[in-house]
Amino acid sequence: MSIRRSEAKLNAAAPVFAALGDQTRLRLVARLCSGGPASIAGLTAAVEVTRQAVTKHLHVLEGAGLVRGSRRGREQVWEIEPAQLQEARHCLELISSQWDAALERLRAVVEE
Repeated sequence: MSIRRSEAKLNAAAPVFAALGDQTRLRLVARLCSGGPASIAGLTAAVEVTRQAVTKHLHVLEGAGLVRGSRRGREQVWEIEPAQLQEARHCLELISSQWDAALERLRAVVEE
């Protein structure tokens, strides 16, 4: 992958990592990944914060493309958008491979 393409991929993923950088939002994503779609009431009990705070965090996650909400009767139900998490995973793999390559170069220099 070219450096320019790698940079573009990492820049596009920045909002995802920013959204996941908050402990409450990270716990909400973990809950939705493990437990499937959930209402605000269900999510509020899982993270022990107010409904208003959960709603605010969900909108941040939605803005980053990590979750989507839909109406089911009178409730708003939220679920994970797996494509964005997959993209974040690819970015972490890219960073990991770059780090491995840098360590290999360092090892080669030290062993010379």
